[in-house]
Amino acid sequence: MIKKYDYIEKGRGEVIILLHGLMGAVSNFESTLKELPKHGYRVILPILPLYSMPILKTNVQQLAKFIKKFTEDLNLTDYSLLGNSLGGHIGLLLALSEKNKVKNLILSGSSGLYENTLGGAFPKRGDYDYIKNKTEEVFFNPKAATKQLVDEVFEIVNNREKVLRVLMMAKSAIRHNMKDELPNITQKTCIIWGENDKVTPPEVGQEFHHEIPNSDLFWIDKCGHAPMIEQPKKFNRILIDWLKK
Repeated sequence: MIKKYDYIEKGRGEVIILLHGLMGAVSNFESTLKELPKHGYRVILPILPLYSMPILKTNVQQLAKFIKKFTEDLNLTDYSLLGNSLGGHIGLLLALSEKNKVKNLILSGSSGLYENTLGGAFPKRGDYDYIKNKTEEVFFNPKAATKQLVDEVFEIVNNREKVLRVLMMAKSAIRHNMKDELPNITQKTCIIWGENDKVTPPEVGQEFHHEIPNSDLFWIDKCGHAPMIEQPKKFNRILIDWLKK
């Protein structure tokens, strides 16, 4: 493992890089990390440096540059990208800038077109129930917002340095609308969307499908913004079937 990066790697075979979202963590892709290696994939999940970037460089373009450097340092020359939320946005940028290296693109609840943020400037930062309710809104089934997940979000929004970077990154993602660039994405693209997504509503998934030429769109019912957490079996089945096709 290269020491300058914090990442998880499992399996052998075709490389798939998992890109988590703004409030994301390794736990988000727990099921996918277990399942993909069983089907002949080498899965790599880098931890994005969301809270250690210089304030003035806290934007989605800098994260894309970070992943580009990460792939170069690991000598990865042919890989697929799977991104949820902000991770999808990073994947879109890399699909455009690294056309010769990015084989497939998988998007789920991706930013890049339109999104509802988790709550402005977090006016009730110290209120655990408020943060719990906001976290539950990300899912169709509120029970998917486990205590571990709510605790993680609560810790982030109550850390002044972290919350400042979260807000800057969220604003950067909203400002960076990619509608005009999407038709230039040439990779095969799999779009897996929750039918009940409140953060990036279903029409956003439809617009990605409409604008990206070589794309397939799959819906998961009774599912919000993070299908790989809320409906992991359905998500993994769609993903693996599409990759094998």
